[in-house]
Amino acid sequence: MSGAGRQSPSSAELPAAEPLARRWRAAVASTSLVSMSQPALLDVLLRLARELLAVAAAPGFDPDRCAAIGARRVEAHLVEVAALRSTLTVLGDALAGCAARPGGAARVAELLGAVSAGYAEALRERTRAEQQQIMSAVMAARIAAEARFEAVFDVASIGIAVVHVDGEILEVNRALCELLGYRAEELVGRQFWEFVHPDDEPGLWDRIKLMMTGATEHLRLEKHYYRKDGTQILTELVLSLVDDPDGRPRYVIGMVDDVTEQRRLQDRLGHQATHDPLTGLPNRTVFFDRLEAVLATGAGGVGVCYLDLDGFKAVNDTLGHEVGDALLRALAQRLEGRLAAAGHLVARLGGDEFLIMVEPCADLAELEGVAAEALAVVRRPVRVVGREVVVSTSIGVVRHDGPLSGDTATAAELMKAADTTMYRAKAAGGDRYARYDAERHRLDVHRLALSARLPEALARGEFVVEYQPLVSLADQRMVGVEALVRWELPGGRRLGPDEFVPLAERTGLIVPLGRAVLTEACRAAAGWARAHPERPLLLSVNLAARQVREPGIVAEIAVVLADTGWPAAQLQLELTESDLMGSTGDTLGALRALAAMGVKIAIDDFGTGYSNLAYLRHLPVHTLKLAAPFVTGAQLQDGQLTVRDGDADEVDVAVLAAVVALAAGLGLSVTAESVETGPQLERLRRLGCDTGQGWYFARSVPAAEVPALLSCPPWPAD
Repeated sequence: MSGAGRQSPSSAELPAAEPLARRWRAAVASTSLVSMSQPALLDVLLRLARELLAVAAAPGFDPDRCAAIGARRVEAHLVEVAALRSTLTVLGDALAGCAARPGGAARVAELLGAVSAGYAEALRERTRAEQQQIMSAVMAARIAAEARFEAVFDVASIGIAVVHVDGEILEVNRALCELLGYRAEELVGRQFWEFVHPDDEPGLWDRIKLMMTGATEHLRLEKHYYRKDGTQILTELVLSLVDDPDGRPRYVIGMVDDVTEQRRLQDRLGHQATHDPLTGLPNRTVFFDRLEAVLATGAGGVGVCYLDLDGFKAVNDTLGHEVGDALLRALAQRLEGRLAAAGHLVARLGGDEFLIMVEPCADLAELEGVAAEALAVVRRPVRVVGREVVVSTSIGVVRHDGPLSGDTATAAELMKAADTTMYRAKAAGGDRYARYDAERHRLDVHRLALSARLPEALARGEFVVEYQPLVSLADQRMVGVEALVRWELPGGRRLGPDEFVPLAERTGLIVPLGRAVLTEACRAAAGWARAHPERPLLLSVNLAARQVREPGIVAEIAVVLADTGWPAAQLQLELTESDLMGSTGDTLGALRALAAMGVKIAIDDFGTGYSNLAYLRHLPVHTLKLAAPFVTGAQLQDGQLTVRDGDADEVDVAVLAAVVALAAGLGLSVTAESVETGPQLERLRRLGCDTGQGWYFARSVPAAEVPALLSCPPWPAD
């Protein structure tokens, strides 16, 4: 896949041009004979370094500019392979900062590969030009003087052989003898056809023989040769036909250039561009290319397993990155040995994520079998760096044999489906696989889209605050309001907090969002107090656990109260039961500090979690807010608690009574949520609940409508 889609590195990840040029000059000078002076060499390399860094920082990848950098090395006569090797080492080290970022290793490999390719192509063109000059000299020497021919023939840097059209080798130069490891007398007189190699392209010798008949004058090809000592080399072989004065084919001039090191370097760079440098597995580029090719055939029946290690960050944080890297290498070897041997493609996506492609994939059962095998492979203890490490993995399993979302699936869609499915496995506890579910995937994608829009929505003021009355059950008088935030999307659609608050908590945006809601609510409440000083209200605002854990939360709330003029004694902060019961250390200290300021603390949705009731009396809590099931489940008829239409059992009824009694014993007030009917109100009042809220009284309303609720409440009078 093209590197154009990868992000370009920031300037902080790139070195300065002049220090890079100086390191480059030192490396080149130590490995090669350089004809120019050191200042002149530095000037050349400085220009190349600036160009290279400009290419690396560009948003898109331009292979032609990289190739031109390699070509200018040849123009500067820096042509030795050792110089190229040292160049790539220096540049690779200089770009290490880029390689560490997502997708950076492939970007750096592409850049270095293009530089190498440009060098190789320029060197090849230079060699071709030299060959042409030599050929011209050979022909001129043959015509003009034998002595001149011998001079050119002997001093040439590439191997040359003069072969009769019947195949007999007539003359060889010193360079060819050194190349093949033979003395001249061991080559002269032998047949050209004797130098057959198993890796010769099919039809290669037929093409050569056809050329010797005069069908063509020139032939250029790559050919392997065995040297006398048995080692092998790869050469570029250029053959040119020479006619006698009568125009009949007479000789073939063969020029042989050793390109073994260049090919090895290109192969190595090609491998780096398509394989993960840490584990040696194919990288995401290879995986996506293969997946796209399979999908393009339309044959169907391809499966993907998306693996993400559970708790790998803890391994890095506690045991160190050396252990983490060794663990990744060991798991990669296991997965490849177990699954690649079965014909499946195993790749590393990056970090602690791996991919498995099953193709062809007969059915979901086969794909789940592969996922189960991968779970077992990862689950086995790994001994690395003298210690035993145990991890597990979460796997998203997706099989494709048709559209995923209404259109023909693409590799990107398939991977997105596998990714979101994997997170369902992780959310369920990890060490398991989850199957793709189209509806869940749609919801996951929707949530991801909302997460991405949250910052912009907050900046644009799309979050609005409404207020629901808190009503005293004793006399049905309005005693306060709860501030409820809504997300008003462009177009008028509204989202409730259950849809976006969990996303805001995961992204951390809940902190600025919560601050904005608290500020707006306190400012609105201060306005109501000025308009109706005779009716003081309690303002209840939800507080997320992430907010309480923020350093300076107490001071921040104090500033909001001071800026808006709202008294601490009339502010109530609601935390969910699980968040409050788990409060320890700094969090508990913050809650106690808020309570000391006069702020009331309420447990929201009490009864939905597993509460440590003995711990409850030690918390700075003033109010319990009963969860909706408590309110809607039990009824009071003829003075007796009964079950309503099977919605609750006797245990629920007993728990409700016990909770109200517990709150009374601890000196806490009780607020009932989701009061929807008169019988519910009556039941809760007889049980001893203090306040209630719900649609029986009123839905949430904008701040401007709260005064009307105070003066003319819409619920029935007591």
